[in-house]
Amino acid sequence: MSKLKPAVSAADHYQGAKDAKVVLVEYGDYQCPHCGHAYPIIKSVQKKMGHKLKFVFRNFPLSEAHPNAVHAAIAAEAASAQGKFWEMHDMIYENQNNLDDNHLLAFATKIGLNVKQFEADFDSSNCQKKVEADFESGVRSGVNGTPGFFINEEKYDDSWDEDVLLANLEKLLK
Repeated sequence: MSKLKPAVSAADHYQGAKDAKVVLVEYGDYQCPHCGHAYPIIKSVQKKMGHKLKFVFRNFPLSEAHPNAVHAAIAAEAASAQGKFWEMHDMIYENQNNLDDNHLLAFATKIGLNVKQFEADFDSSNCQKKVEADFESGVRSGVNGTPGFFINEEKYDDSWDEDVLLANLEKLLK
């Protein structure tokens, strides 16, 4: 089994309790149709598990297959600079077929970002470096496609169908 490298840290984006017993990490590509399919499943699992689950998202844009994935990931990181990573994350997945730069800019406006600051952050090397660091950690962890999941730092290769995923996560609470 592959292990998560590096372990979840303060550099990661997460939702849920900081010290939750169960940690689900997703390596995702914003333009990947499979990730788009997984998005509502993860949302539902988060809702059902509540504070018992910590969900972490790391960028893993497969730019050869998905030409807009890198810019979408950078846009999410640029939104993070204003404390709105998850708002942008959700906006991107909910509008997955419209990820050109003009739409990403419109999303920034829609979620209430300072657009000038967003553009500056988008163009800065910091956001690009965060996306690259996430991608590299995925490669080191053995991710070879998206979505790639880890549960409590162990690679998860079972189905991510909601019932199966939820059962595997809840089993760790016992």
